[in-house]
Amino acid sequence: MSERAVDLERATGDRLADVEALLAANDLPVADVHDGTAEFYAAFDDGDAVGFGGLEVHDDAALLRSVVVRDAVRGRGYGTAICDALEREARERGVETVSLLTTTAASFFGARGYDDVDRRDAPAALRETAEFADLCPASATCMRKRLDGCIE
Repeated sequence: MSERAVDLERATGDRLADVEALLAANDLPVADVHDGTAEFYAAFDDGDAVGFGGLEVHDDAALLRSVVVRDAVRGRGYGTAICDALEREARERGVETVSLLTTTAASFFGARGYDDVDRRDAPAALRETAEFADLCPASATCMRKRLDGCIE
């Protein structure tokens, strides 16, 4: 767990536009931000939005989407805190494994307990998402983490 803690709030309306803008500024996929397949969250520390991240849940598997931290607070542990909060949210929803695709952050996620897996080994429902099928390049690293202590 991170020394930092954040509160998650589901991003809707103007806040979803903020998600899209920060993702675009960091070269992360935005094509499906508004279509509702993934739930994006704003992460707050003491009332200030410090970053965003998303979950796309399919039964007992989830796709971790586009964790991004505002430039002004990078390097302060918020990326870890956002991941902790999203994994907690996933556990509460009965998710057993979280997968992700990354082109730049494999070492960050590896340090968080995610293992490299062959893209073909991701759950079928995740392989059919826009993120897998269209938005992330085939060269992206696929990673997966088993969540212990899932709440059902």
